[in-house]
Amino acid sequence: MSLLNIGMSGLAAGQSSLMTTGNNIANVDTAGYSRQQTVQGTKASQQFGNVYIGSGTTLADVRRVYNSYLDAQLQTSTSLNSDSAAYLGQVTPLDKLLSDSGTGLNGALTKFFTSVQNVNAKPGDDASRQLLLSDTQALSNRFNSMSSQLTQQNATINGNLTNMADQVNKLAATVAQLNQKISEISSSGGMPNDLLDARNETVRQLSTFTGAQVVEREGSLDIYLGSGQPLVMGNTVNKLETVPSKDDPSRLALQVNRGSSSIDITSIMTGGEIGGLLRYRSTVLDPAMNELGRVALVVADQMNSLQAQGIDKNGDFGSNLFNSINSAAQMSQRSIATIGNNAGTGNFDVSIEDTGKLTINDYKVTFTSATDYTVQRLPDNTPMGSFSTTTNPPPVIDGFSLKLAGGTATAGDTFKITPTRNAAATIKTEMTDAKRLAIAAPLGAAIAAGNSGTLTIPASGQPTLTTKFDIYDTATATAMQNGLKNSTPTKIVFGDVSADGTTQTYQFLDAKGGVISSGSIKPGENNTLSLSIPLKDASGAPIPAPPATQYTVSFDMTVAGSPTSGAAINVTLSQPGTLDNRNGTALAGLQTAQTVDTGSSSKGISLTDAYGKLVENVGSKAAQGKLDSAATDAILANAKGARDSLSGVDLDEETGNLVKYQQYYTASSQIIKAAQEIFSTLINSL
Repeated sequence: MSLLNIGMSGLAAGQSSLMTTGNNIANVDTAGYSRQQTVQGTKASQQFGNVYIGSGTTLADVRRVYNSYLDAQLQTSTSLNSDSAAYLGQVTPLDKLLSDSGTGLNGALTKFFTSVQNVNAKPGDDASRQLLLSDTQALSNRFNSMSSQLTQQNATINGNLTNMADQVNKLAATVAQLNQKISEISSSGGMPNDLLDARNETVRQLSTFTGAQVVEREGSLDIYLGSGQPLVMGNTVNKLETVPSKDDPSRLALQVNRGSSSIDITSIMTGGEIGGLLRYRSTVLDPAMNELGRVALVVADQMNSLQAQGIDKNGDFGSNLFNSINSAAQMSQRSIATIGNNAGTGNFDVSIEDTGKLTINDYKVTFTSATDYTVQRLPDNTPMGSFSTTTNPPPVIDGFSLKLAGGTATAGDTFKITPTRNAAATIKTEMTDAKRLAIAAPLGAAIAAGNSGTLTIPASGQPTLTTKFDIYDTATATAMQNGLKNSTPTKIVFGDVSADGTTQTYQFLDAKGGVISSGSIKPGENNTLSLSIPLKDASGAPIPAPPATQYTVSFDMTVAGSPTSGAAINVTLSQPGTLDNRNGTALAGLQTAQTVDTGSSSKGISLTDAYGKLVENVGSKAAQGKLDSAATDAILANAKGARDSLSGVDLDEETGNLVKYQQYYTASSQIIKAAQEIFSTLINSL
């Protein structure tokens, strides 16, 4: 009987090993499966006289070949790889959009300025003017198109975050259920290998969406997000939700709902596809939208301002080429009231005062009392100062000013200010009549007939306005433009030369011969005259400017040579159809003029350089994203290889085990056969 029992124990052990090996082979392609192996032990020996003889074998365990360190390394690598892949998947199309000549801004800007040069060569040509107007429309359309695609990308990110949050919740629920089942089986002394594998694989899948932190506690896996917010605690699950951001409802935020409370974890979510999308949105998409908007604001502001300084083909001052950047609708869009503010607080109107000093940052306004507030520059929370709603005019901060539009603020109310975010979406070409393009400068100078000596006016010395008409104060600008029309022509009359020949006097006269101002020049040299014309209305009365002073328009011009006494220069308003292109030349100069970021320590950069900087920044981040993705691919492959080398199923090894355990099973059956024959011999002998 002892020999029979030994054979039976070996037969049972061989069968168990064959079943375990077969199970390994069957699960060779099962994700997360850890190969298993049988562990045998000897049965208690039996005493025969003075010796002990073994009584067979027993199946001690079916062990799961597993290393927690290697599995944790795989989860971390999966999270990093998914993060970099999601980031690269977003930054690559943006890089192509900005840098491609057919979709980016460079081509449209270059074409616009080429058309300006064509008009400058033929100021009176209607076809050239119409082409310029068409290219202006194409430029604003390009801004709109690019902004639309960036906005769509933001919407796509919102949708992806919602879907991923749902996946995270499903996986978290699965982990909690497996925690419960594993706890029940483990408490009764069992070892649920398949459930343990299923739980680890679920956690690995969870790592593709977020950088989850996993802590083992009493056989259960607890999962934390962000800086330690619990998602799974044993068999209890909290919910990851996407909700409109309190600071900016156009962007979804992430929060962990614990039933009785919720906590926003958007700013501390890292790793996985969710982390990659959030990182891309904050470090690439938002700055790109702001930079594109800043360029659009500078384009509209500078070109509109120049149009207001020039004379069109009809002999009128130019009208806006683009829509006003400080319309009521646009000013209100630049401020976002935080969800939870006092219902009666209202919102800010954000007026652009100096486009050159705008940055690509957003800002946070926090009220400390009903009238006092502080401003911080985001994302580094740089303090910009403390201000009051009672200050008039409102202070200018980085090129913009704030005015609370209606309501009364309450301490604790906050606002997010986005001065440039929506500008590329809202820029429109307003001009429809090509004749309204103001290519000519408003003032021209010509030497009066008669003996003038060697007096000349250099080509570059024609009158240039130094007074800038405020295009956003339409009433005042119109009054000043009309006043200039009513106050010209004027005349510069030269007097006698001093005895030593070093100076010569002049008088600046109005249309009636009244002296406006006087001065002197150095005969024989180039002299720059800085002159001002007091403005009058149609009746000839002065146009008053607060506080009770008269509006004036100033200009500079250059005279050269030695005029005779009584020589004169007539300064007149440009007439309809003039072929002068001095204002058009100034418009063309915007291509290289330093009009962007003039508030920084540098002297500013041009429009094309500003856009080139945007393309370069996004391009460098796309290149870095490719390097990061390649690196994390290699790290993930190494981590997976290390895990598979220990826990993965090797078909060659398992095939060898099959042969071994088959022979083991056959040999054990021979022991039983021998025991049977011995037993039969004993029976027959009796």
